[in-house]
This record gives sequence, C-alpha cells and structure tokens, in this order.
Amino acid sequence: MALNVVSSDRLSTNVKTSNLATGLSEKVGENKNLIINGAMNIAQRATSVTDDGYQTVDRFRLNYAGSDNHLTQAQHALTSSDTGPWAKGFRNSFHVTNGDQTSGAGAGDYTQIVQKIEAQDIANSGWDYTSASSYVTLSFWVKASVAQTYYCNLETSDGTAQLYSFSTGALSADTWTKVTKTIPGNSNITVNNDNGIGLILIINAFLGTTYTTSGHTLNQWAAAGSFGDMAPDMTSTWWTTNDATFEITGVQLEVGDTATEFEHRSYGEELARCQRYYYLHAHGATANNNDAAPIATTANYNATSCYGVVHFPVTMRTAPTIDGVEGTNYFKVYANATSDQFDSIALQQSSPQSYVVNFYGNMSVTQGHGSWTQTNNAAAKVAFKAEL
Repeated sequence: MALNVVSSDRLSTNVKTSNLATGLSEKVGENKNLIINGAMNIAQRATSVTDDGYQTVDRFRLNYAGSDNHLTQAQHALTSSDTGPWAKGFRNSFHVTNGDQTSGAGAGDYTQIVQKIEAQDIANSGWDYTSASSYVTLSFWVKASVAQTYYCNLETSDGTAQLYSFSTGALSADTWTKVTKTIPGNSNITVNNDNGIGLILIINAFLGTTYTTSGHTLNQWAAAGSFGDMAPDMTSTWWTTNDATFEITGVQLEVGDTATEFEHRSYGEELARCQRYYYLHAHGATANNNDAAPIATTANYNATSCYGVVHFPVTMRTAPTIDGVEGTNYFKVYANATSDQFDSIALQQSSPQSYVVNFYGNMSVTQGHGSWTQTNNAAAKVAFKAEL
C-alpha cells in the first residue's frame, strides 16, 4: 500500500451505527488503538531527562548509541502554535533534543523512539497478520527541526523475527506533518498469544551505516537478521546538528486498511493501561505534606526492618521489579507513638497483583508492632516496573 503524507488531517471520523434488529448501537473503532499513550499524556517517571530508556512518556522509550553528548527526552507541552495536532486535541508530544555530536556520525550511532506492544494484544486484535490481504494502519504526527527523510520500522519478535520498513517522506523543517502507512500481513510472521513482545514500533531519527544498506527495499517484510538492513542509508544531518529536535504525537496503530480519527482516551483510562507496565506508587515530590507520601501499612519483623504489602491498581504484565529512589533518611516509619527515619527498600515477594516490600537501613523499631511507612524526602520514590 502507498504511503500517505499529509499536512492536515483528512481522516474519516468515528460514527455510530445502529442495529435495527436489536436496537443496540455501537461506536465503530472504540478501543481500536493498539498503541498505549499515543497522545503522550501520561509521564509517571519524569517530564524531562537527559538519558535513554524508559524515562519520561509512559510506554515510549528513547534508544540511542554513539553519542558524544547525551540526548534529552521530554514530555513536551504543545500550544496553539503547533498547527495540526493542537486542533485535533493533542496537548503533549514525545520530544527529543540532540546533543552536540562532536565526532560526527559514526557507523554504529543511532537514535530511535520505540514502543513494544504485548503479543496477546496483537494476537487478539483481529489482524490476520499471516495474510498479505489483511492490514494494520499506522498514523502519527511528526515534527523535526531538520528537513530530511526519516525511516520507521515494525518488527516482530516471535519465531523468526521479521522487519518492515517505510519512509516518512521528505519532512519540512519545524512543520508538523501527519503520516499514515497501511501495512499488510505476511506468512512468515509469528505472534504468540502471551505477555511477551508481539510487535515493536520504531521511529528512527538517525541510523548509522551499521544498520542500513544503500540497496534496502522499503515497504516489504523481510527477516530481521542482524538488523544491518533496517533502512536505506540515511543522511546524517539530524545527528550532526547540535540541539536538533524530533518529536511525535497522536500515534495510532489500528486493524484495517484505513486510518481513522485518533482515539482520544480519558486520562484515567490511559493511566490504567500504562500502569500494567509501570506503576508509580509513592513519590515524595508529589506529596501534599512535607514530602510525606504514604507507602504501606507495615509490621515490624524485627528491630531493624519491617514489611508491607502494596496492592497494584491493575494487574501488571508480569511480577514486577521495584524501581526505587533511596538514600539516607529518605523514608520514615511510625509505630507505638514514635517515628524513625530509614534508608532503603527492597523486594521480598511479588506477583502481578501485589508486592511485599522490605523496609530497612538504619531503622530502629520494636519487633511485633504494627506500623506504617512513608517517604521523607522529595526525591524518595517507590515504583514498580514490568516493561517489555
């Protein structure tokens, strides 16, 4: 299918259809978006970080390598001057700012924005991914400070990994552009019905020649191999431009050969979807009273530690690991009409539904007493991650 690049959104709107026989009605396309947090509204970890990985906008991660100076990723607030996405209800973007890459563009250098989609969500989506006559359609808004052509990939993980690449077309500098791409299935694709990786969306700001070939063929599935053939050779202008920017919003992947209006979800609904993969439980900076965010009701196991259970608001993808920020006197425990500061948190037991936390480190309590714990520093954090 052909790639469409448009400067304004001409996509069809959702409609309601009536079932005359039953009197029921349904909204066409509801819960259609396989991308989580495509409007970039949820950022549980932080809003701006100079680092790679999952750091800011939930479910999206920044990957990069070979940099002389770190790149910055951020949840960026849009304004009415963001012509295109603003009028469609988008108020945030995932925004990348380049550093000063003084050594130029190395063969192994790259920058990409990634979302990994759970396999069972693809397997149960209604897309017959093994059929070339069954399609998914990707759409998103993109803006870059450097005018050039950029490349994107869909990648599968199960069986023999498959890779599909396509171009954004030539983007004008500092101009929001709506990109849509319809992608067929392929008989070589395997997607397991489990909680592993089913499909990966990759939007590349730059790929060095380690990952590209001059004769690369776009718009077809091929074995991913060693990822030395992800795209045609890319111009290095974005990578070698100090403080170049690249940002996206309105990312939607839906079953079918037509891009429809973006599915705007409520903040609460989108947050719950994100919490399956990352759950911020307590953070001193968000507390209303002296950095004191409650953590758990606890029991003093001995004189130097206590334990408490955290129940997750949604079932997480798998038993999570703890993602804590700890330090000297970062936490406080209350028991028997007194309190004590302590330093550390750790895993005791976990499941996708709950987590037993071990609180310890310079703690002095009375064994057998009931207690409660809370943060005691703005930087203190208790979170849980089960990312793909």
